[in-house]
Amino acid sequence: MPDAVDTPVFILCGGLGSRLGELGRQQPKPMLDIGDRPMLLHVMECYARHGFRRFVVCTGHRREVISSYFRNFDVIHSDFTVDLATGALHHHRTGTTPDWEVTVAHTGSEAMTGARIARAAARHLGAADHFAVTYGDGLTDADLAAEFAFHLAHDSLATMLGVVNPSAFGHVEVRDDRVLSFQEKPRREDDWVNGGFLLFRRAALEHFSTAAECVLEQDVLPRLARAGQLRLFRWTGFWSCVDTVPDHQRAAALWEAGAAPWRR
Repeated sequence: MPDAVDTPVFILCGGLGSRLGELGRQQPKPMLDIGDRPMLLHVMECYARHGFRRFVVCTGHRREVISSYFRNFDVIHSDFTVDLATGALHHHRTGTTPDWEVTVAHTGSEAMTGARIARAAARHLGAADHFAVTYGDGLTDADLAAEFAFHLAHDSLATMLGVVNPSAFGHVEVRDDRVLSFQEKPRREDDWVNGGFLLFRRAALEHFSTAAECVLEQDVLPRLARAGQLRLFRWTGFWSCVDTVPDHQRAAALWEAGAAPWRR
């Protein structure tokens, strides 16, 4: 039976982050800090709490920022002493270092999401029969171990975390021109959207392409759905996509208040 510890998690971190304005131009969106660490680390911790420890970070825009972060992880997260005469460096770790294997894979500056996964998997999937895919800007308290067990229990090629559509607008009930009721940003329990935490069998790669224009959301997932090869794992707990400046501010405020649901 496949184990989470041997299942690589491909994290999409190559987008332009255009909705973040100047913040997105300065660095990749997943490298924005929430509290004392980049958002990307929060995403990885969501998986690590459920047994995953192999990560493939698929980079594009400002890839050097992510490469530098992981190459200098010890320096960034530790005290250190440097001998200026010899250049010798000694780290004094001030906390527990994650027991993770992190591969940083450049997948092209112009590649779309499906292409990034296909290119990185061709080089770094190894012998794994299953792999996970997520984005560097999604936070959740979902039970990813339960999603993995659900994925292994069925015979379809892919599993998608389904979350309740968080409506951005209030719902108005009207008769003629009279408003009967108003509900601010309602949650429709029958309206599921892609939560961005996905699992695939190796054979699903036949539905991907390394061509730059291959889009996971528009090409791969619809193709799998039409073939009856995509299952939904429903989650009604916390989920947030940190896509805009207000999204980032809300996530940071939750973390600072010690009220971040994904921090379980």
